[in-house]
Amino acid sequence: MSITPPSLAVPALLESAAARFPNRPAMDFLGKSTNYAELAALVDKTAAGLQRLGVTQGARVALCLPNTPYYVICYYAILKIGGIVVNLSPLYVERELRHFMQDSGARIAVTLDLAELHGKIAPLLASNDLDRLIVCPMLGILPLLKRLGFWALKRKELARVAPDSRQIPFAQLAAQGSPTPVSINPAQDLAVLQYTGGTTGIPKAAMLTHANLSANCQQIAALLPDMQPGQGGILVMVPLFHVFAMTVAMNLSVHCAMNMILLPRFDKELLRATLRRTKPLMFPGVPTLYATINEAAAKEDWFLSSLRYCVSGAAPLPADVRQRFEALSGCALVEGYGLSEASPVVACNPFGQLREGSIGKPLPGTIVEIRDPENPAHLLPQGKIGELFIRGPQVMQGYWNRPDETAKTFFEGALRTGDAGYIDKDGYIFLSDRLKDIIISGGYNIYPRVVEEALYHHPAIAEAIVIGIPDAKRGQVAKAFVKLREGVSLSEAELHAFLADYLSPVERPKKIEFRAYLPKTAVGKLSKKELIAEEGAA
Repeated sequence: MSITPPSLAVPALLESAAARFPNRPAMDFLGKSTNYAELAALVDKTAAGLQRLGVTQGARVALCLPNTPYYVICYYAILKIGGIVVNLSPLYVERELRHFMQDSGARIAVTLDLAELHGKIAPLLASNDLDRLIVCPMLGILPLLKRLGFWALKRKELARVAPDSRQIPFAQLAAQGSPTPVSINPAQDLAVLQYTGGTTGIPKAAMLTHANLSANCQQIAALLPDMQPGQGGILVMVPLFHVFAMTVAMNLSVHCAMNMILLPRFDKELLRATLRRTKPLMFPGVPTLYATINEAAAKEDWFLSSLRYCVSGAAPLPADVRQRFEALSGCALVEGYGLSEASPVVACNPFGQLREGSIGKPLPGTIVEIRDPENPAHLLPQGKIGELFIRGPQVMQGYWNRPDETAKTFFEGALRTGDAGYIDKDGYIFLSDRLKDIIISGGYNIYPRVVEEALYHHPAIAEAIVIGIPDAKRGQVAKAFVKLREGVSLSEAELHAFLADYLSPVERPKKIEFRAYLPKTAVGKLSKKELIAEEGAA
């Protein structure tokens, strides 16, 4: 399918939804609902308040918020007046927050009045790394009964925010008024600075324009031909500061005028109750989230029958996890692929046309090229493994203040992904692994993803990570870190014997370590870097 998405400013998505479906629910937060007309009005008032604070076109404003209505309101308000959103994880420590503020040049930030979060970002005012901090009250977004319960049981978790001209209450910011209109050039004006390790592991900000983000929404919507605008809801558990949720959950929801069902944190019982209460149509997530539901639903009743569209991203989806979830829910779970530098979605399996082990086909309007990583001018033929290069309307402008990194990441206008893979005769893409993660053992390439897939075939394994470790004879060998399902046992010898039917002798991990917990990123994706650091230190 070939399309050229119209070049739109991101706030136009909300304006269209509010005009067409003013009374349809836009957000549900723990049972408190906001419709599209109310959301648009809150965005306008907040945008006017930001302009009163001095936010001008091109100014960077940092959002350090969990999934709450404040994130959605402030995101669209910043973009409406031509500002640039700087997405920051609430899990960052003070040192990291200071670095990202300095790097992005953000002088205003938005956060919650929870002591744990406010206590990390408020010190940046004292060190003059921030000029203003907008403080949003947790109690202000809770339904009445939950508000009373929070006050009775958890008010000690609230920060004591002293009166200060540099700390602005959200209510004051969003008090009244309409913003002064600004002219936005979607193709050129930046909307978001999205920090990512990219292909080098050094945190840097991908510069995403309005056109990048709105195009990616339209590309994804083209894969959902049966989705009726103004109908149903999207369950949003993946954190909105992560580019996957920002696009596939929030912006797509607004584009389709759906109801965003926001969950502020992972809580299994809250997730279970919310699925039953709201009956969402769509549920984007990461593989570990679906695996957790599989485990829980094997022991207790989960309401999953309303789901029609489930998309897994941010990490490889093990076949066993997909098959178990589909059997429980009756909903197709398709794997997609993306990266922050592409807003983020590049490819996805079409619903009803999934190909096992594939990340799917390129999105409409997207070109994926397989090139020789050592000689990028050399295009590789169909079926050959090489590096994925991307062209499309969702591809970033470059890295913020990193012209050298930008130059290294593009080749003749195509984005280098750092991922190895191939394309089959039908246009489906298969990933082998990150180029930097490939294990070269005695001259043979071992792809950790292949080894992890084999491990997941064992019914006792809940999670698995495979990395390369030094070996005096072969240079590198594979080591597997494994977490077992609850209540089962498995020995290293038994697992080695099992893998003999799935992997060649070269591919089999030479060491297996069982752990009660495997490290994860803020979005719930299994993380290798901590284990690599451990092995390096050892």
